[in-house]
Amino acid sequence: MVKILDGRVVQAGIKKKLIATCSGLVRKPHLVIIQVGKRPESTLYIERKKKFGEQIGVKITHAHYPQAISEVKLISEIINFNNDGAVHGIIVQIPLPKQLNTTRILNTISAVKDVDGLSAVNLQRAWQNDQGGFRPATACGVLILLEHYKIPLRGRTVVIIGRSALVGKHLALACLNAGATVTICHRETKNLSAITKQSDILIVSAGSPGLITKKYVRAGQVVVDVGINVLPGQKLLEEVGKRKIVGDVAYDEVASIVRAISPVPGGVGPLTIACLFENLVEAYKFHSR
Repeated sequence: MVKILDGRVVQAGIKKKLIATCSGLVRKPHLVIIQVGKRPESTLYIERKKKFGEQIGVKITHAHYPQAISEVKLISEIINFNNDGAVHGIIVQIPLPKQLNTTRILNTISAVKDVDGLSAVNLQRAWQNDQGGFRPATACGVLILLEHYKIPLRGRTVVIIGRSALVGKHLALACLNAGATVTICHRETKNLSAITKQSDILIVSAGSPGLITKKYVRAGQVVVDVGINVLPGQKLLEEVGKRKIVGDVAYDEVASIVRAISPVPGGVGPLTIACLFENLVEAYKFHSR
């Protein structure tokens, strides 16, 4: 029988620990979430983060700016948060409008407040396998999910589908640092199914609903689905139960073959949020030294 890699169970354990930690702190850790524009997806993701933060006892500031904000103005706002001793963590909800240089914006965040782990400083630390930086929340979530279910990375072959700078490349580096042999595949990859079947662990982050079907997997594999997709023609509503969210894996047919699989929703997603707040608590401790 297939093992379901349930991120909600793992998140519950992390939440319990974070509640205990935050209750014993002198001040509440303070996270600033920067949003530009009114993308409904971004708003929904931010609301989930705010809810989790409130549940564990941290302070959340939702800094919401108009779609047309200039890059100079947004950078100035981030610098103000960098210099505010009462702020311990800063994240920018991506994607940003086209007039803003995402890389420049992310690199404006102080490395010691970059709890999303997306700045160049933290990326360099990850590149050097320096444990002193903040790991990107999604990559961290995948590693914690595998660790919880006692699925080792060391010595295993890992295939990652998706090469995005925000997810795929970070995942590859995290798995490499954990001792895995890593292959990254993307839309230009030839004979994709032959490559994916060779892996011990298949991680999919392509943003393409139902991309991975039974022809891409074999018995004994572990499949981690990082994709979050709203099916075409469906509106993104505030009520989660009224939306149809699917991953990049055709879950039902793949689950009948592989050894273990993460569902969407309820797999990596809950751990992405939990890891963000673990980073925030670490940032708070750093600023409190």
